[in-house]
Amino acid sequence: MIDRVTIEKIMDSVEIVDVVQDFVTLKKRGVNYVGLCPFHNEKTPSFTVSPSKGIYKCFGCGSGGNAVNFIIEHEHLSYPEALKFLARKYNIEIVEKELTAEEVEQKNQRESMLILSKFAAGNFHENLFKHQEGISVGLSYFKERGFRHEILKEFSIGYCLEQKDSFTKIAQKSGYKLNYLIQTGLTIKKENYTFDRFNGRVIFPIHSLSGQVIGFGGRTLKKEPKAAKYLNSPESDIYHKSRVLYGIFQAKKEIVNKENCFLVEGYTDVLAMHQADIHNVVASSGTSLTVDQIRLIKRFAPNITILFDGDEAGIKASLRGIDLILEEGLNIKVILLPPGEDPDSYSRKLSSKEFKEFLVAEATDFIRFKTNLLLKETGDDPVKKSSLIRDIVQSIAAIQDSINRSVYIKECSMLLKVDEGVLYTEVNKIRRKRSEQRYRDISRQEEEIKEKPGKRQPQVFQETTDVQEKEIIRLLLLYGNRDFMEIHSGEEEVKTLTVTEFFINEIINDELEFDHPVCRQIFEEIQHMKNNEQKIEEKYFINHQDQTICDMVTNLLSPVPEISKIWSKHESYIETEEMKLKEVIPGILIAFKNKKILITIKKIEEELKIAQEQQKAEVIENLQTRYILLNNLKKQLSKDLGERIIL
Repeated sequence: MIDRVTIEKIMDSVEIVDVVQDFVTLKKRGVNYVGLCPFHNEKTPSFTVSPSKGIYKCFGCGSGGNAVNFIIEHEHLSYPEALKFLARKYNIEIVEKELTAEEVEQKNQRESMLILSKFAAGNFHENLFKHQEGISVGLSYFKERGFRHEILKEFSIGYCLEQKDSFTKIAQKSGYKLNYLIQTGLTIKKENYTFDRFNGRVIFPIHSLSGQVIGFGGRTLKKEPKAAKYLNSPESDIYHKSRVLYGIFQAKKEIVNKENCFLVEGYTDVLAMHQADIHNVVASSGTSLTVDQIRLIKRFAPNITILFDGDEAGIKASLRGIDLILEEGLNIKVILLPPGEDPDSYSRKLSSKEFKEFLVAEATDFIRFKTNLLLKETGDDPVKKSSLIRDIVQSIAAIQDSINRSVYIKECSMLLKVDEGVLYTEVNKIRRKRSEQRYRDISRQEEEIKEKPGKRQPQVFQETTDVQEKEIIRLLLLYGNRDFMEIHSGEEEVKTLTVTEFFINEIINDELEFDHPVCRQIFEEIQHMKNNEQKIEEKYFINHQDQTICDMVTNLLSPVPEISKIWSKHESYIETEEMKLKEVIPGILIAFKNKKILITIKKIEEELKIAQEQQKAEVIENLQTRYILLNNLKKQLSKDLGERIIL
């Protein structure tokens, strides 16, 4: 349990832009920051961060909140876990008693698996540098390949002892339960025995975007034909191979700085490039690149450079999957390494400077690279050339930007000696087919939803004052402490009312209530603050312990896209809301009261119909009297508004 004082200390230390920038590339726009939303796929930035309010809001998917909410949603953590995450980031000490084995078991499954994975990484890393077997086998392997200790430590590289169940025994002795060892894949259970998945292998811990250990890759050092060279952790609650890139945690800041991400195949390729002072590099860990992995890169940079070794057969097998990157709107370059070389081996043959120069000189646009590669084998064969053209056209059709498509069509027209118009026609055909297929997929999904069993409840529209209530709360949060108007409390005494006091007096005196439960709760807390002479602070409600309050306040205070200043005929700026508070505040208050009256009038009309059907004369008379009084009051409110349109 984290005490309130520590929570407040964390909240006071947190800078929302600093937190979000670890996961999203943000660009300053006016007083706010914008970027691509990490919670849904989008091409145009609709994700906004307000440093002054300490909140983020996506106008595409609706996600929003404070820094803690962001970490909860992005990292799939609980509220206490998110607080601990931020405490670590800002070096704030959280004193908690050490967990017993029973308490570890009581923790939720995901947290227990993360704790165990962290323990495992630490154990393997210690083996590499301190255990005799780890030093003689594991560390010697890396030493032979020229890896420096600081690189191995940066990536927490380790070694799992060869004894079949050495790690399993150590983990259980330390209080970790067998079921979590099995669920993380660290331990494999057969009928009558258990053993370590990674025994006798060097270990590459796989980190999440936030730096948590979520899985492992293990390389065998033995020359056994039947043994897999590399083993990865199995899919689990914390590790999804298709969504993870090896090295992304260590590379993300440099990817943002360079606006480019190098993509390699293996773990040691990443380590080797870091050792060559190239830090914006990640690996797909030997799997075909997935859409989730591409989108992960896209959040940090618009450009990706893929390093291929000299194996043409392997390159051709990878080409079609690369179209996925084009479809996601990234710019792709390709670097072909000399025959028989990979990034690890080749970077060791050159100095850091020479390797960097090689990467710059050899980077080739993907479409041009693919065209030239396939042209080599077509010769004068018209059938092969026709197949090549179709293949290239498929890739061009995947490009989202129309200008880029036009440039590539023009260039490929010259390279392939094919009429530009023909290429345009084929590209448009493919794009049209893809668009139609997407439409059919969406239509089919909608039909499936309609055909699901169960009766749909008819939607009944019920008028509420929600709009007006939320607007009142928004104005209270933004301007509640401002002086608003002067009133005479005696013959000569003049009292100044704040915006908060004005709203409270009007609403309480007219015996009005908020219908929306969250608005009502916020209004009651504001009343309590006013009674205790406390200032109304946005931050208090943004960081509220009640998540429903936090969510509503975030939505109400979320910064809207900024409009440039427009000059009127008299060369003055357009009036802002703050400049018009004397009109805005009474206006929304009258609109709130008016809506309350309208809703009550409609209820009376319904009750009158029932009373008339039942011929209850006394009830009809009472309802008619109320109806007349409310209509007169409505007219008075309309008069108060003047030419204003009532909400």
